[in-house]
Amino acid sequence: MADDNTQSELDRLKAENERLKRAASRGITIKVSEKGGVSVYGLGRFPVTLYKEQWTKLLDMAEEIRGFIRDNDGALKTKS
Repeated sequence: MADDNTQSELDRLKAENERLKRAASRGITIKVSEKGGVSVYGLGRFPVTLYKEQWTKLLDMAEEIRGFIRDNDGALKTKS
């Protein structure tokens, strides 16, 4: 019985380790914050955290944001 529990825990940890390795290779991860927000890690030094309705509003503006970036390309800087 103890061997079964140990083996199942080992399998669970291996699966979690693989999932974390895949996420780290992408560079950007998404998690639920302690307060129930959506946190996006990997864009900068700190995560970007918004509540779901804020993300929905922002995502609904995706084309407008892309257009703004195109229109202001000369004035905008890129991070190296």
